[in-house]
Amino acid sequence: MDYKKIPYYGLFAALAILMGYVEMMIPVPIPIPGVKLGLANVIIIIMMYFMDTKSAFFVSLIRVFLSGLLFAGFAGLLYSLAGAMLSFAVMALLKKTGKFSIIGVSLAGGVFHNVGQVTVAALVVENVKMAYYLPFLLVSGVVTGILIGIVAKTALGYIKR
Repeated sequence: MDYKKIPYYGLFAALAILMGYVEMMIPVPIPIPGVKLGLANVIIIIMMYFMDTKSAFFVSLIRVFLSGLLFAGFAGLLYSLAGAMLSFAVMALLKKTGKFSIIGVSLAGGVFHNVGQVTVAALVVENVKMAYYLPFLLVSGVVTGILIGIVAKTALGYIKR
């Protein structure tokens, strides 16, 4: 383990938790449950490209658990964990291919985060009709994924200087 990276882990985890908290304060004018901006994903994507995927994975796990315990409760933690893990797996695979830009990786992350959450929600409530939310959430995942990717790409430009 590279001990010089430990301060970065703490900094990025704290920033991701803070971004999640800030996101809770921003009202989303769309009346569809589950639509969020995904601000904490800016930090995770920056970590994937600035450090490495393994580090980003562990910071993502820490963020999900701490944010879930602090702000969302057990149900929120469960949905967030499902979305974050599926999203992260897809983003890591796409990044590894080298064929997708940071914005494309982020877009896929936004979409698959919603797929993971709807899947778990359908299993928890034992009702496949939860899938009716999916088209609306996919559109929001595309839009927010692109925005998050643009912000992460811009931030990386400043960080690498």
